[in-house]
Amino acid sequence: MSEMKHMVMAAVAGLMMAQTAAAQWNADSTEWDSYERWRLGGYGEAVAAFKDYKTDRMRNASMGATHERRNTIAIPRFVIAGDYKFNRHWNLGVEIEFEAGGTGTAIEIEEGENQFEYETEVEKGGEVALEQFHITYHLNQYFNARVGHMIVPVGLTNAHHEPISFFGTVRPEGESTIIPNTWHETGIGFFGQFGKRWASFDWEAQIVAGLNVNGFQRKTWVAGGKQGLFEVDNFTSPAYVFRLNYRGIPGLRLGASVYYCNDCTSNADPSKVSGYNFTAPLVIWSVDAQYVNRWVIARANVLRGHLSNSYKVGVANNLSLGKNTPYSRMTPVGEVAVSYGGEAGLRLKGFVHSSKMPDIIPFVRYEYYNPQEKVEAPELPDPRFRVSMWTAGINYRPLPYLVVKADYTTRRIGGGAYNSENEFALGVAFTGWFFGDKASQARAAARKARKKSNN
Repeated sequence: MSEMKHMVMAAVAGLMMAQTAAAQWNADSTEWDSYERWRLGGYGEAVAAFKDYKTDRMRNASMGATHERRNTIAIPRFVIAGDYKFNRHWNLGVEIEFEAGGTGTAIEIEEGENQFEYETEVEKGGEVALEQFHITYHLNQYFNARVGHMIVPVGLTNAHHEPISFFGTVRPEGESTIIPNTWHETGIGFFGQFGKRWASFDWEAQIVAGLNVNGFQRKTWVAGGKQGLFEVDNFTSPAYVFRLNYRGIPGLRLGASVYYCNDCTSNADPSKVSGYNFTAPLVIWSVDAQYVNRWVIARANVLRGHLSNSYKVGVANNLSLGKNTPYSRMTPVGEVAVSYGGEAGLRLKGFVHSSKMPDIIPFVRYEYYNPQEKVEAPELPDPRFRVSMWTAGINYRPLPYLVVKADYTTRRIGGGAYNSENEFALGVAFTGWFFGDKASQARAAARKARKKSNN
């Protein structure tokens, strides 16, 4: 009986470790020691929103969005992820995303009478994106190499995009508006860790396909420039990415990242490159932080980008892209775009010494973003793109890898010169590795031990 008791206690301890591991799940597949041979998991979200504004902010120059009640419901994304170790050095990582319930097309450039034509084919009933597919060579903790399709670790959200990594029912709006999100590109990368104790760091460097200038526009800045509309990506002017994280203080992560593409016009669609007789260098940098302890979770980020010759980009897009283009040609394209914000939540369970206390986290978040923080002359910025917003809400975690969310958001447009936009939203999301990793194995051992104890 004593042996059985110790077995149960060990299994419960393993379950607690498993829950901690699940809560720290990271889709970038760098947790080499968290699984033996393979693991399978994923994440998904469902969100319902109740809004008091129409989607006509840009059509009403004097007042912004018209006040009107409307409701929406959606499944923003469902992702299946997996890893497999071929041996102690080689690893395969895969992540497949089903987005927005699914509408998808493929666009191909065909050579014909008019030299080049767009051909659009509806190939499937849902948008299925290969978010990650890469082979990793694990040398040691200091240096590892990766080739394939991978996450671009710029900003706070791209590197930590799973729904338990932010409090709101949707991803932070600022970063998601002005840069691609989740940003994944094809190329080669290197990563590792160095230092110890108070001087612990991890780093990541990449050479990936650069952004395509055809997709740059006034509302989302360079977010629409991610390649992928066509069967192959243009690698004429690749992007160089570097990220460094400091993790020397328990519970604290400080990060900084930079993105540089020497000429985004070189990545224009094959039929359009000749229309861009200038260069458009792009630089994006960000700093972010997260602190977690028993009582509080806090995050903050600042992101800023600069696009050279942004006025020429807008003019060339209007002249070079035809009416059947899949891109928006709205101008002006911002020379400088910016996003910053922060959120903090109280872990009520940390203040109560009771195992029966549910894991409830009330939170508040502030964001500011503007894709036209600065525009090149003779253009003028549109103040309706200058958004500051507050979000307050609550997260309830019945399990470490499952969260139910509710929040209220109010946006102040153009410094208050236009109608505000308000909404209440409800969401449910999960994130975790459920098969194969050490956490799921510990949960299975705990269930087996409890069953044996009951018998």
